[in-house]
Amino acid sequence: MVKAIINIDDHTNKILNIVKAKYGLKDKSSAIIKMAEEYEDVILEPELRPEYVEKLKEIEKTEAIEVGTVENLRKRYGL
Repeated sequence: MVKAIINIDDHTNKILNIVKAKYGLKDKSSAIIKMAEEYEDVILEPELRPEYVEKLKEIEKTEAIEVGTVENLRKRYGL
């Protein structure tokens, strides 16, 4: 775990206290971690997430299926 000394304004301090109380966290460090986890889903696009990159690597390893025309695709998958 990394330790950091940070400077925050009064408004941010109030927000951290609200997050801390809302989730029953023991300290402001836990509140910052919770905020980072929540914000991660908002700001990181799927292609940047490590699990998405791993999924893409697995997909790239699979062999492509040649279907040819739309008609062949429909026949193959019963569409």
